[in-house]
Amino acid sequence: MSELRYHNDVQQFDRITMDPEVMGGKPCIRGMRVTVGMIVGAMAAGRTIEQLLADFPYVEEADILEALAFAARLAQGHEIRLAS
Repeated sequence: MSELRYHNDVQQFDRITMDPEVMGGKPCIRGMRVTVGMIVGAMAAGRTIEQLLADFPYVEEADILEALAFAARLAQGHEIRLAS
């Protein structure tokens, strides 16, 4: 399972990156062209973690879990920090 770190009560995400040069700056998995939105959207459409791992063999289960946690934090209006 993905280990999520907290700093001053703010969850820190080590596997989520945002780079204006990659997917227009959308939150992505480890700098790849797989966005958090793609993962969350696929899960909402009924895809399982196992299916996503087969669809994206370079993505790890911890990436998917962290993408879900990232989206949940955004939906709850919490502050988010990305690893530097």
